[in-house]
Amino acid sequence: MLAPCYSHGASLEFRGGENMGKKRKLKYNFETLLLLSPFLVIFLVFGAFPIIFSFFISFTDYSGLSPDYSFVGFANYIHAFKDSIFLTALKNTFIFVIGTIPFTTVFALLLALIINSKFLPLKDVFKAGFFLPSVISMVVISTMWMYLYSADGFFNKMIELFGRQPLPTSWLAYVKTALLSIMIMDVWAAVGYYTILFLAGLQSIPEELYEAARIDGADRKALFSKITLPLLKPTLYFVIAINTIRSFQIFSEVFTMTGGGPMNSTQTIVHYLYIVGFRNFEMGYASAIGYILVFIVLLITLIQGRLLRSEAL
Repeated sequence: MLAPCYSHGASLEFRGGENMGKKRKLKYNFETLLLLSPFLVIFLVFGAFPIIFSFFISFTDYSGLSPDYSFVGFANYIHAFKDSIFLTALKNTFIFVIGTIPFTTVFALLLALIINSKFLPLKDVFKAGFFLPSVISMVVISTMWMYLYSADGFFNKMIELFGRQPLPTSWLAYVKTALLSIMIMDVWAAVGYYTILFLAGLQSIPEELYEAARIDGADRKALFSKITLPLLKPTLYFVIAINTIRSFQIFSEVFTMTGGGPMNSTQTIVHYLYIVGFRNFEMGYASAIGYILVFIVLLITLIQGRLLRSEAL
């Protein structure tokens, strides 16, 4: 008779402990949700809702000036690939991406290798100097470079110094040099940030690997190709991925320096999206352009990841 009573008492005690555990877990979840609520509210209002709403209006003729709209299906997406200005902006964006990413990546890697070497003094000064453009507003940088590209600016003076005929006006006023000028400035502004990323990757490689390879007679070329580059490929993939995304979103440079001119020679996808949406008030069409850009960036990033990871990871 005692055993069943003992078992029943233990069962009640277990259930009480279980209920207490559930209450504590519920209280913990509530407190966690309460602490996260500011972020969740901001994300839902300024993140999730705009994404969903913009995708919805990309299938409408919504203008942004009136609540009235009608569904047009895929008409906005079809119109984009018939729009000569959009196609020009698409071409210019690809030229910008292809023309800047290789130089930015290579220069950043070279600078990281130099800074990471044992024989360079004042490493912190060099790191701060190269990283400085990354913390300066792109509008400020663009304004500064506009003066460098002006008719009496630094670049024309250098051309004149070497006995060449300088351009009579700003480099940004010529169709053949405007986009190239923005690309040069972008490489200069971005290389320091990626240098720091590569430097972090280099410093994570164990020094013992280099010492063992030197004992086996490996030279600098072998050290780089057999140790540094393979172990740096995850960082390389990250740099290329974020650089690709950033380059496709180029806007501030174009908006500040050229406004898409001359003759749309510097027009890019995001800048054209701004014109369509906030000057022409064709929000539906602008949203469609935005999602075309999302699809392009996603596709290219996935291809890059597969190509690099197939050999690196």
